[in-house]
Amino acid sequence: MRTDAVQRVLEAELVAARERRHGADPLVLDVGGGSGVWAVPLAAAGCLVTVIDSSPNALATLRRRAEEAGVAGRIAAVQGDADALTEVVPDEGVDLVLGHGVLEVVDDAEAAVAALAAAACAGGAVSVLVANRYAAVLGRAMAGRLGDARRLLDDPSGRVGAHDPVLRRFDAEGLAELVGGAGLTVEVLQGHGVLHDLVPGAVLEAPGAAEALADLELAAATRSPLRDVASRLHALGRRGSA
Repeated sequence: MRTDAVQRVLEAELVAARERRHGADPLVLDVGGGSGVWAVPLAAAGCLVTVIDSSPNALATLRRRAEEAGVAGRIAAVQGDADALTEVVPDEGVDLVLGHGVLEVVDDAEAAVAALAAAACAGGAVSVLVANRYAAVLGRAMAGRLGDARRLLDDPSGRVGAHDPVLRRFDAEGLAELVGGAGLTVEVLQGHGVLHDLVPGAVLEAPGAAEALADLELAAATRSPLRDVASRLHALGRRGSA
């Protein structure tokens, strides 16, 4: 898996899941993760992963990546959307549910989070990763697109306009309210990609610079206001124990 703030949280969650299962492989459900960016590393880390995605092309990419990584037998691919969760989730739920890059594009974000929460077992967790409104504002402004930046800032959903393919962007407070509203206890609220895009590429060519930036990213991930302008926001919500 990758060395970033989200990975660190997920790795800790897998340790906790193995303890709950007395050493058995954790069960993971990845909603909207068809290309395998998260699923393949999780499978390589010893998880049994079910991926639900509406795109057959993305699922084809997932299968290819899984075969190349030697983990095809640990990943199940299902074509569908959040409505299909009840068809693939075991009765007791799964240990970890991923909804990365999903809440920005679904018609009903509250219903989607509720479905993710319902798929988690008692004591299990839901990880969501979303586009950050304020990072989008800063990005447009720095690119000279000041009108778009103002529209993003003022729009209730954080959109540029009706032509924007992203249906909503979040801030930290709004994301916490959404996850908490699904009955989950928010244990982690952090930024993902806080400083990476701001550091010139030439700087990273220096010996040790990439490692130093990775360490800085981890330190900045949970510190406001740096967290609040990260390119994406990450939340981990816990479902109550039975």
